[in-house]
Amino acid sequence: MSPTVRDDIGVFDKYLALLGLELEPPTFDYLSRLVRAHLSRIPFENISKLLYLQRDGRRAIPDFKTYLDAAENFHFGGTCYSNNPYLCLLLRKLGFEVELNGADMQNPDVHIVIRVRVDGREYLVDVGYAAPFLEPMPTDLNSDFVVELGISRYVLRPRDEQGRSRMDLYRNGELAHTYIVKPIPREHGFFAPAIEDSYRPTATFMNSLLLTRYSRERSVVIYNYGLTEFNGTAATVSRLKDRKQLVTAIERHFGIPQALADEALQGVELSGNAWS
Repeated sequence: MSPTVRDDIGVFDKYLALLGLELEPPTFDYLSRLVRAHLSRIPFENISKLLYLQRDGRRAIPDFKTYLDAAENFHFGGTCYSNNPYLCLLLRKLGFEVELNGADMQNPDVHIVIRVRVDGREYLVDVGYAAPFLEPMPTDLNSDFVVELGISRYVLRPRDEQGRSRMDLYRNGELAHTYIVKPIPREHGFFAPAIEDSYRPTATFMNSLLLTRYSRERSVVIYNYGLTEFNGTAATVSRLKDRKQLVTAIERHFGIPQALADEALQGVELSGNAWS
């Protein structure tokens, strides 16, 4: 499924500590709390992706230990290429029946999701879509499963005849993005070509900025120079006027040091569409 990780340095204990949780039996309730903790404590963000590229030309995700160290020391998280595979590793270690699946967007297998079987049902878990998926989402649906926050409406459709789940994202009522999950177990290494391609100069997260942190009480999204803060479902939207305000907001809302955010964003136009 994913790279083998030795636990002689307590990486899984560290992961749980970062999530603020302790070891428990693999139940749906525990899975739900793990998902909510991940979305609130380990953000979706592409600052680290840009920073690693700026510093040493890295075109791959950090290894498991580096990922956790960066989450602890700099409040980094990652995109789907790290957040979902590493959460999948943790879930498997905790005794859940899990697998990584590829999902098609404009190109095949460019998104990674997790499928979990627990308490007799199958669920989709996705902490790498910058979305408020605060609960595992059932895939054995007879009707649409809907998640809404602000201008965004996410609709998980019932599986098609091939067992594929479709997620549609609407923004301001317009279909903005779609992914289709293919129920084929994949190793993390399967996605290496897509990960490398995500660093090409015209790739989405080389030209846009997206950071998200979600909880039931308070959520925050920074998208390029836009800042949206949620208290529950009530949204306050503001515009950050320049790079200085942007990195200040990143540190205030996500804890990522201003100096690192500023370094990561050097030369980045922030004109891209993160939902393209």
